[in-house]
Amino acid sequence: MGEIEVNSINKSYFTKLAVSDLSFSVNKNEIFGLIGPNGAGKTTTIRMIMDIIKPDSGEIKIFGEKISEKTKNKLGYLPEERGLYKRLTVMESMIYLASLKGIDNTMAEKRGTELLKKIGMPDTRNKKIQELSKGMGQLIQFVITIINDPNLIILDEPFSGLDPVNTELLKNLIIDLKNQGKTVILSIHQMSQVEELCDRILMIDGGESVLYGNLKDIKTKYRDNSIILTYKGDLGQVPGIKEVKEKDGYAQLFLEQNIVPEQILKTLIDKKITINSFEIAEPTLNEIFLKVAKKKP
Repeated sequence: MGEIEVNSINKSYFTKLAVSDLSFSVNKNEIFGLIGPNGAGKTTTIRMIMDIIKPDSGEIKIFGEKISEKTKNKLGYLPEERGLYKRLTVMESMIYLASLKGIDNTMAEKRGTELLKKIGMPDTRNKKIQELSKGMGQLIQFVITIINDPNLIILDEPFSGLDPVNTELLKNLIIDLKNQGKTVILSIHQMSQVEELCDRILMIDGGESVLYGNLKDIKTKYRDNSIILTYKGDLGQVPGIKEVKEKDGYAQLFLEQNIVPEQILKTLIDKKITINSFEIAEPTLNEIFLKVAKKKP
């Protein structure tokens, strides 16, 4: 049983189908990537998980049960639409929003102080939210998201608007959450960050699941039977290679169907080619994303 079990959920807005027969699970202690084009149904799916809106049909279970107020206190949710009370100080915001999760003021202040130190912003505790930069405000909102020490954290576009330094800081905080045994759902557009952080992914397009599973398995499935080679010598004609693309400092060799890399390696050695590196090419998640999205009508 996963931390989240989603079974055949559907959601329409008037005549527009936003999510269609969607099923997936999120395992305990993993970083799960929720990806897809704009308007694909990602935020609608998150809002149904959080019980902000109800599915028209289907079932969602969190920690093995239907969501309740008790369950919600074990969750942390950073919505895409940011918003804090601008005239409150950082600590006042933390204490107030923690109280909505059932945390008393003393514990909220203690936890808030620890988290501010962790993000290198202890001197902001008495500053008003309106005095902070956008990036600082976003980090404060992330800290408030996890102030109740949730088991499951859902982050919708958490890196949006952050500079590279704060992006790296937030990545490390997310990895730290996983190392603490937490489960994290990330809805983000940057495929390189998905590759860097996520164990498994779900790609939604047109409200439907079009890609789902372990990231390594998905990348293996979408390999184009090619090799990345750095070498010295004259390749010439190599049996079993249908195309060679010379790139900056390396060559990509595209193999004919039913030809395995070991055959090519043996041929190159026989041709006295000096091989500096020889590896099976793996598509980037961005390449896979574009390929899968283009298949949709």
